[in-house]
Amino acid sequence: MSHTSKDKKQLLTRVRRIKGQASAIESALEKDDADCSSILQQIAAIRGAVNGLMFHVMEGHIREHLGSEDVSARQRQDDLEEVLGVLRSYLK
Repeated sequence: MSHTSKDKKQLLTRVRRIKGQASAIESALEKDDADCSSILQQIAAIRGAVNGLMFHVMEGHIREHLGSEDVSARQRQDDLEEVLGVLRSYLK
């Protein structure tokens, strides 16, 4: 069973929270008198939530694919390159 399947409920809760935060920003921006500091604070909250989601999925991926004893050295190297590629694009 995949780590995302095992943590499905928790991951979906995080995604739904992010979706709600994004909707709140959209609603605030549609108002003519939107408070900039509130919008900035909400953007920071979304960034933190996305970072938490990314960490949770990345940790599960690393533990399952790179930490597993039954993975060949070649497969482990391929998974490592994949993780590094994702991290590079995420941190840009």
